[in-house]
Amino acid sequence: MNRGPDHLILALDVERPSDGMELLSSLGGRLKYVKIGHQLYAKGGIPFIRAIQDEGFDVFLDIKLHDIPNTVLMAVEALASLGLWALTLHCGGGRKMLEEAVKAKKKNGSSMYLLGVTVLTSFDHASWAEVSPGCSLQDALERRARLCRETEIDGIVCSPLDLPVVRQAGKGLFTVVPGVRPAAMDDDQARTATPQRTIGEGADFIVVGRPIVNAPDRIAAIESISEAIEEGLSWRIR
Repeated sequence: MNRGPDHLILALDVERPSDGMELLSSLGGRLKYVKIGHQLYAKGGIPFIRAIQDEGFDVFLDIKLHDIPNTVLMAVEALASLGLWALTLHCGGGRKMLEEAVKAKKKNGSSMYLLGVTVLTSFDHASWAEVSPGCSLQDALERRARLCRETEIDGIVCSPLDLPVVRQAGKGLFTVVPGVRPAAMDDDQARTATPQRTIGEGADFIVVGRPIVNAPDRIAAIESISEAIEEGLSWRIR
């Protein structure tokens, strides 16, 4: 995996595609990876993705495909030609759905990474028990990470706190970790950690959105997080 700032993915948490393009143009080439979620994809679609790519960024499309296997196969086929860096699928869709996604990617000869989302970072143990009675959060993480490995998914998206479990069960897959915060924030993320800790515990990439997007000085925020990443790498080396 790349080192230094290349471990950082910016979640483009803005309201309109025009806001996103303005933000990206202000960063002066300090980032490589940009994550696009449901809102901006719904508003900007493929032309927005192309515009970001034309500015030299690698696009991570985070729409967590989760449907019957054939529907996901067709969706991956449609997206495989866009030159995306990565695309997310929800592991809850099951083995056959993940297999069909991998089949579609291979059929198109795409270099796009397929990333399996294990459990959303908004879940804590209590809210997980509401929707999955009888299955612990740890069991779900282990089984879904193992399923990603068995179906040849390229990587796993997980909470910072889930890294030890996921890295063991999904050996050989790289990890992309949202819910990373330089400090505590009052938002909808339940299982979070700092960049230092997340990188130090073996994450390959961290996803940071609002702490950069809402910062008074975004470039300073990126530089601060990049320094924290380097500190985390030094912990890992020890």
